[in-house]
Amino acid sequence: MSTRELDNLVRIGQLKAEPRNPAEFKRMLDMARTRLADAQLVGVSREGRFTSAYNAAHAAALAALRWHGYRSENRFTVFQCLTHTVGWPASQWRVLDAAHQKRNMAEYEGFLEVEESTIKDLCGLVAELIDVVQSTAQSP
Repeated sequence: MSTRELDNLVRIGQLKAEPRNPAEFKRMLDMARTRLADAQLVGVSREGRFTSAYNAAHAAALAALRWHGYRSENRFTVFQCLTHTVGWPASQWRVLDAAHQKRNMAEYEGFLEVEESTIKDLCGLVAELIDVVQSTAQSP
């Protein structure tokens, strides 16, 4: 992947360049897997499963960014960078952005209305993201 776009985000203060840390990358990807498993637990509320799926998405996207030697404190930017870190088109990472907006409504306004189908779709997308991030790290 070209890092030109990511370097541009560093220049405008949206990202920070940091050396890759394989141990941190592994921990983030493991966290993404654990949270995805939590999101699929039947006895947990829809809100809890959605939050776990969203957090799994964020951990996997941040792992991809860290693999390339960058960090962001802005969750939207982490998802937006998936275009450059794993080659995802906007149609895929925007689903994660929509989940981010739902998460913000819950966190800042106390409102979360989520359907089972949304959780199922999000879990499928997150599983795909985890696989793509893992394979990105394994390719030369």
